[in-house]
Amino acid sequence: MTLPDIPLSPAGADRTFQVDLRGLVDLLSHHLYSSPRVYLRELMQNAVDALTARRRLEPDAPADAFGIRLYADGSVVRVEDDGVGLTEGDVHTFLATIGRSSKRAEKIAEQRADFIGQFGIGLLSCFLVADEIHVLSRSAATPEAPAVEWRGRGDGSYTVRTLPASARPRPGTTVTLTPRSDAGEWTRPAQVHTLARHFGSLLRHPVTFDDGTGGPGAPVNPEPAPWARTYPTPGPRSRALAAYGAEVFGFTPLDTIELDLPAVGLKGIACVLPEAVPAGRRHGHRVHVKGMLLSEQAEEILPEWAFFVRCVVDAESLRPTASRESLYEDDTLAAVRDALAERLRAWIARAAASDPDLLARFLQAHHLAVKSLAVHDDEILRMLLPWLPFETTDGHSTLDEFARTHRTVLVTSSVEEFRQVAAIASAAGLGVVNGGYTYDRELVHRLPEIRPEVSVADLDPATLTAHLDPVDRETELAAAAYLALARDALAVFDCDVALRTFQPASAPALLMDSREARHERTRSQLAREQEGGVWGDILGALRQEAPRAQLILNQLNPLVRTAVAIDEPELARTSAEALYGQAAMLSRRPLRPAESSLINRSFLDLLAHALRKDS
Repeated sequence: MTLPDIPLSPAGADRTFQVDLRGLVDLLSHHLYSSPRVYLRELMQNAVDALTARRRLEPDAPADAFGIRLYADGSVVRVEDDGVGLTEGDVHTFLATIGRSSKRAEKIAEQRADFIGQFGIGLLSCFLVADEIHVLSRSAATPEAPAVEWRGRGDGSYTVRTLPASARPRPGTTVTLTPRSDAGEWTRPAQVHTLARHFGSLLRHPVTFDDGTGGPGAPVNPEPAPWARTYPTPGPRSRALAAYGAEVFGFTPLDTIELDLPAVGLKGIACVLPEAVPAGRRHGHRVHVKGMLLSEQAEEILPEWAFFVRCVVDAESLRPTASRESLYEDDTLAAVRDALAERLRAWIARAAASDPDLLARFLQAHHLAVKSLAVHDDEILRMLLPWLPFETTDGHSTLDEFARTHRTVLVTSSVEEFRQVAAIASAAGLGVVNGGYTYDRELVHRLPEIRPEVSVADLDPATLTAHLDPVDRETELAAAAYLALARDALAVFDCDVALRTFQPASAPALLMDSREARHERTRSQLAREQEGGVWGDILGALRQEAPRAQLILNQLNPLVRTAVAIDEPELARTSAEALYGQAAMLSRRPLRPAESSLINRSFLDLLAHALRKDS
């Protein structure tokens, strides 16, 4: 194969990048923009920026003197503005050079924060729905300048020509698109109107839409944002904000929290969700920048613990990314996130201080979110810990109520442990809190910070065992043979067996066995199996006396009294296995295969014994 001769430039000569516009448009459509629908947002954004620039030229013009007009009849889409417009030189500089934005011009570089777009690629998004872009513009900065027409095509070519001033009597810009046949989904009149309202409902300039049927243009943004309106009293304002939240998010808020950060020009509302959401699930928030919708899924505007609200905000100083579909993570965004978090804390504080009914409804739905906040926020901890619900041996209760009857509060390390001991501990008068749920154990241990008269300790099996009364010596001796058989039958589970009396009498047995103890026994078993090898040396060094499980039989239970009197060895072993299986199931922990097999076998053996006896 012979390679063609390629002309070489002189050594060290500068070269210019050759841009494949079709490839660039494909890149935009698949990697920068989430959907072709953004073409209309980009056109509206350019129009808004043009109006902003013209307002600087004519600051005394009436507020509604300049606007944006949209037109779509199925054959064309047109966006017209009364903005600053372009000269022929501007057209060559800004429309024909990819990546160069008019907002970077020296005369307004220091004012870029007043503009939404700052990247110079927005007009290319129109190639997502059309093969040609037609721009007709006349400059307001140079009144005597003629109108300028620019036609850009998807193959990278463009033409520019000047036209008489009569071609566009007033300053401004009109962008016209002839949609491709495959772009009808985004360019039909009804869809263009919907997209205009979606992106531009909070714009500060008047925007109208004309569908070509001859009627008057429909207003896209007839009213300012609800927080920017005036109301006679706080009641109507609160109801208007709640109604707006319901319209935007589709649910009636439990309450609305006004957000106002003058330093960055941010205003909006946070809507408190009326129902609980899974822990850690973060909702997207609706963020506008200078009135233009930026994102409906801006998770980064609030901290992770604030998953009990959804926000809609409009900001002046937040920085969008190049796609203008999310926020750029910088110091400003971090400061805004912290400030909004403080507003949410302040709302919780007000509810706790002045609206206990609202607080109760809020905590009923979102106690997990508040617990996650209280773990790291001492103020919220002091304020709300007594109000938060916990699972206790007295039922679901707040810690404040629980501490009134239990000066010593015991807390379990797992849900499983709590379920094992709850009934026995309650009958013994012990105050135990289930610490197995997320944040609960850590929060309960901080109770003395709020209630110094209360002490908190982890539940030690020995503590509970100490409240189980021993049986008398004669009863112990009479049951010795049965207990020996039971220990032998349950040795495979590293389980000891003891006889005690405790309430409630309806409970035949209590299985004391923690997850940590089971893990330690598993590790010891593995060490025994690996004796002599490298793993045996490693595990042997880690080995310690593995704690055994303990099956405590209740002498007050009639079934146990009958069982310990059995004199048939096989039946005694089977009854001990059945009691162990029943106690294991009551603990509600996952059963090991050997335990499931034991439960099935002991049931069948007892059933067979009963049938033989009856026959």
